[in-house]
Amino acid sequence: MRQYSADLTPPWKKPQPVPEVAAEPGLVVEEPGTGFCGAVIRCEAGTVTLEDRFGKHRVFPLEPRGFLLEGRVVTLVRPASGPRRPARTASGSLAVPGARARVARAGRIYVEGRHDAELVEKVWGDDLRVEGVVVEYLEGVDDLPSIVEDFAPGPDARLGILVDHLVPGSKEWRIAQAVTSEHALVVGHPYIDIWEAVKPASVGIGAWPRVPRGQDWKTGVCAALGWRVANTGEAWRRILDSVHSYKDLEPQLLGRVEELIDFVTAPA
Repeated sequence: MRQYSADLTPPWKKPQPVPEVAAEPGLVVEEPGTGFCGAVIRCEAGTVTLEDRFGKHRVFPLEPRGFLLEGRVVTLVRPASGPRRPARTASGSLAVPGARARVARAGRIYVEGRHDAELVEKVWGDDLRVEGVVVEYLEGVDDLPSIVEDFAPGPDARLGILVDHLVPGSKEWRIAQAVTSEHALVVGHPYIDIWEAVKPASVGIGAWPRVPRGQDWKTGVCAALGWRVANTGEAWRRILDSVHSYKDLEPQLLGRVEELIDFVTAPA
């Protein structure tokens, strides 16, 4: 006698098989039920822990067809090698393995000079490429009002500006007040120059020298430290080479750069 299957569900109504993906640390997925999107930081028996870009953690069960990976339904499974510590970028964010640079946003981050741009790139470069944020430098802030006017920031093209020595009453502070708007954010650190935002211990010095008012600050620093006064570019390379991650920078700079990235990438 011929045997027949008890399953009478038409083939087109049966759930289609989906790929199984190992929940490796750093893998970015979305839980469709809640819309929570984050990177895997831990995978244990039956559960996976995700961390979103704001550092919030959520634990989800490892259920079949339970997640979206780049918009496709997948089943997360525990890695064969067991949990590993997730890789981190120089800024301390979770690294995204195999992530491609996003198409550049209309929004921008402006910094005062080339040294500022190089330092931001070294520490936040991976994050900025994932977010599609371009950093440009201004060579000073005196022309900032006209630059902001030409840029014409708006809901889909926000402008973030990082200013050196932004203290109340200073020239930089007055310029910042003049250009700040709903779609243009100016933040700054208290240091005379971006050099000073690098921790002295990371550079191998006890403290940044105090330079008399009226004297070129970088030249004065080089003279006080016994570095070649005639070549501040060489001094900067020495300083930049001493920076390996966010841990080498002062908190007053870290918070401001993170604030600008959040502002420029916020939904319209």
